[in-house]
Amino acid sequence: MDDGRSAMIGLRPAGACRALLAALDVSEGRRGRRKRDTTPDAIGMSLKRQLLEQAVLSDPEPEAFEAWLLERCLSSEAASTGAMRAMAQEVLTEWRLTAASVQFRDWLAAGAPSDDRTP
Repeated sequence: MDDGRSAMIGLRPAGACRALLAALDVSEGRRGRRKRDTTPDAIGMSLKRQLLEQAVLSDPEPEAFEAWLLERCLSSEAASTGAMRAMAQEVLTEWRLTAASVQFRDWLAAGAPSDDRTP
């Protein structure tokens, strides 16, 4: 019986983060059309983008990804430690979802389409 683990063979955080970067690009386009001040969103997304880009470059092992993210948080500037930790937690959650959900991987592979995207 397949418990979903076979789909995770060969899946690495770098590959998932590459797809998450593409989804972030799509999200950024929508953020600019919002009527509220999105400055806090931009700051968080910038930190998230840094983490995702570093993960793509570093290609950490799947079982060491959480520790790798923690290391990034501990080495960040004191002023952004809380924000960096929040974004690292989000990246870790998205990595776990990517590893566990074929539907989420398919959605990412399709370019992270959104219902609010104009045709």
